[in-house]
Amino acid sequence: MNPDDPACFEAGPVSTSLATVARLHRIAAGKVLRCLGLYPGQEFVMMHLWEAGPVRQSELIKAVGLDPSTVTKSLQRLEQAGYVRRRPDPADRRASLVEATEEGCALREKVTGAWESLETRTVEGLTLPERESLQLLLGKVERNLCTEAPPGECG
Repeated sequence: MNPDDPACFEAGPVSTSLATVARLHRIAAGKVLRCLGLYPGQEFVMMHLWEAGPVRQSELIKAVGLDPSTVTKSLQRLEQAGYVRRRPDPADRRASLVEATEEGCALREKVTGAWESLETRTVEGLTLPERESLQLLLGKVERNLCTEAPPGECG
């Protein structure tokens, strides 16, 4: 901790560290994804589409756990880039189906490589037991925080 940090940080050193690490991880993710023409969070949209195939936009929003306006903006950008397309759902014309295009599917291997690179940087210097402990501990923290999340936010 920096001596110039607000005193309230002392009341929550783990929360402060988690917030800092999350922010830095997002910055690092942004750098590796920018090379692919993606913004942070868009990789989760694409990963879900690669696995699930065409889905309703409302289902996609729930699956990726992001704010609806964020997903809508991401889809607009992904559509402009040619990575996804939206079309009316034949079962319900009021709903939209979202699917990855050929260009979007071609990103899969590159996104996987970028995500692997980010993982390597994230855990650099940690031994295998330390990595396993970190993953276990973060899983416990995630479960603790899931009690605070809206229904459907946690898996």
